[in-house]
Amino acid sequence: MYVIKQRVRYSEADHTKHLTLTGIVNYFQDCSTFQSEDIGLEIEFLESHKRGWVLSSWQIIVKRYPKIGENIEVGTWPTSFHGLYGTRNFVMKDESGETLAYANSIWVFMDMEKGRPTKPTEEEIRAYVPEPELAMDYAPRKIALPKEWKELSAFSVRKSQIDTNGHVNNSRYIEMALEILPKELYRGQIRVEYKKSAVYGDIIWPMIHEEETKTIVKLCDEEGHLFAAVEFTGEIV
Repeated sequence: MYVIKQRVRYSEADHTKHLTLTGIVNYFQDCSTFQSEDIGLEIEFLESHKRGWVLSSWQIIVKRYPKIGENIEVGTWPTSFHGLYGTRNFVMKDESGETLAYANSIWVFMDMEKGRPTKPTEEEIRAYVPEPELAMDYAPRKIALPKEWKELSAFSVRKSQIDTNGHVNNSRYIEMALEILPKELYRGQIRVEYKKSAVYGDIIWPMIHEEETKTIVKLCDEEGHLFAAVEFTGEIV
């Protein structure tokens, strides 16, 4: 397991004085990026080969949000490589070793020049050492979407939401969905399915479907094609 140790910053917290859900996702993403950097499969290496890993789905379970100033440990490890896909687990713990959040993620290896999936070479995965997966109830990669939706007001993609690939960063879709929920702090399971990358200037048309213990947010283009779907199951606090 690759580990980074951090302290929750004031700038990462919301008005409840806790790290945000987006903050947890960013720590997970940063941890996997640092591992790739340290084993020689950094962003520049992938860019030079016009290839890269693109996130297909998240399954995140949040048990507790750490407070400002808390020391945390974030770990990640690859669990498998199958054809075009790779899977990776994540865990966040507090100073006492209590698990705060954990996650599974599914990635697709892409030929960035051709814009289509491709199988990674031995050179592109040999430095990653798969480890046993977390003991958790694994959800499917795809989110089952209902037929009935409430349409909400559209908004445009901002420059600050764009990452090094020129697309909206993965965590930003979750942030967009959270803006639609009645409260900021969400405890339970969060699933995300990514379908199409939004870029600066795109208009996002959000839709929401609410059930007793589940809320799903669709983020679509003006023709209804899905950028991402975000499913929240559990407790809004």
